[in-house]
Amino acid sequence: MVRLMEVSLLMVMVCVHAWIEAESTVEIDSYRRRMLENGLAGTPPMGWNSWNHFSCDIDEDIIKETADALVSTGLAELGYEYVNIDDCWAEQERDSEGNLVPNKKTFPSGIKSLADYVHNKGLKLGIYSDAGYQTCSNKMPGSLGHEQQDANTFASWGIDYLKYDNCNNNYTEPTKRYPAMSQALLQTGRPIFFSLCEWGEMHPALWGAKLGNSWRTTNDISDSWDSMIAKADENEQYADFAKPGGWNDPDMLEVGNGGMTHRQYVTHFSIWAISKAPLLIGCDVRNMPNNTFKILGNKEVIDVNQDPLGIQAKKVKIDGDLEVWAGSLSKGRTVVLLLNRSIIKSTISAKWSDIKIPTDTNVEVRDLWKHKTYDKKFKNELTFTMEGRSCRLFVLTPDS
Repeated sequence: MVRLMEVSLLMVMVCVHAWIEAESTVEIDSYRRRMLENGLAGTPPMGWNSWNHFSCDIDEDIIKETADALVSTGLAELGYEYVNIDDCWAEQERDSEGNLVPNKKTFPSGIKSLADYVHNKGLKLGIYSDAGYQTCSNKMPGSLGHEQQDANTFASWGIDYLKYDNCNNNYTEPTKRYPAMSQALLQTGRPIFFSLCEWGEMHPALWGAKLGNSWRTTNDISDSWDSMIAKADENEQYADFAKPGGWNDPDMLEVGNGGMTHRQYVTHFSIWAISKAPLLIGCDVRNMPNNTFKILGNKEVIDVNQDPLGIQAKKVKIDGDLEVWAGSLSKGRTVVLLLNRSIIKSTISAKWSDIKIPTDTNVEVRDLWKHKTYDKKFKNELTFTMEGRSCRLFVLTPDS
């Protein structure tokens, strides 16, 4: 089955590459060089986004209070620096000069004032638009045909991050729509993280690195085990395309929104971390229980996500509902995830041959959720029993 998926993906890659070469009208190789030179996305972005919890029910007070909470809880110090406004922040119509206008009722002080507030907290402000005529909510204009004007507006406001969605696009190819905004952002001269929210429809992992800093590999996540694990599976297929400067994005975190158990949220956060996914909190951090903070604030797991080597972990062993994921880390270490997708308690073994550690090597094992290094060294395999729909996460350091 894994081999069949690899062959299918290879066929898609060939077809999409040929299609892009034939259809794209914008030269984008030079943009990629400049995108890398802007110094963004050396590691996956970390922050917060309004959509998963608040949807369209947002205002400037929520954004300010969220920035306050990121600082006061210590999440900002751990690296959660982006405060991202999603859809529904603007008026339905542009002004007489064609500019986007912040909603007068919900953002009366304007976005520039909000950016100043967030920046004064030592954080960065993100915003949302769409590569179509309207955004996905149909409550505000999209940026299609207004790319440079909107990019200039965002830059003048002090925006640091743009999530760029894919609705109401009149069936224009994404490989024409997304390069236009990528170029426009670069023309502003302001470093703005560019997040391509194309939903994975045309496999943006194959072409997104030339345009932006992250690209959605999946459709929208929902707050359930089935949705979360499906997004993880879809995203994992593109592991080889993630690297410093550009990352696969399986959508924002649902941790803390109430639809999964604690163990399932631990699994969710663990998979996103080893997948080098953007760690964008999607819950209300102003009213966050301690067990949610302990997940989102696990520095050892965050360090795996932010490891400078930037290699996304992959599935290296599948035995029904039992899986082993592994990926290389800096300093010769390896991260290993044992994943029990079934609903019953199960035992999972990762052999050194599965994770490319030489046979008979003695290995130090660190449990990232128990914050414990085992006294004994492990040789040739790692075996643990875990509850259903849960995981164990380790960093392995071979003896030198």
